[in-house]
Amino acid sequence: MSPDTLSAFYRGYIDCLNRQDWDNLGRFVSVDAIHNGRTLGLSGYRAMLEGDFRAIPDLHFDIALLACEPPLIASRLHFDCRPSGELFGLPVNGRRVTFDENVFYEVEGGLISKVWSIIDKAAIARQI
Repeated sequence: MSPDTLSAFYRGYIDCLNRQDWDNLGRFVSVDAIHNGRTLGLSGYRAMLEGDFRAIPDLHFDIALLACEPPLIASRLHFDCRPSGELFGLPVNGRRVTFDENVFYEVEGGLISKVWSIIDKAAIARQI
């Protein structure tokens, strides 16, 4: 994929997440997907995302920064939401919080195969 094609692919992936279109997640994520060194596969990756939406009913992925250099994608995602209970072990309990996630993806065979993610938990802790 070219950088422009990879960028369009990633934007489609983010749109899929925001629509919670789980039946089409396999158009973007490999059946052997690895997240932060753990093999989750497509079903485990989907379960992780579904859990995120249960914990954060108004979850919306906003791309703040995006860089694509095939086969890698680097993105800073911004979140402005009201998690219903605990979030990353922090008692948010419906309060509005904003935070960012820095995430890198490796795309192999046209699908996301590896994801490395770091969430700014300190930003959440400062707000509660």
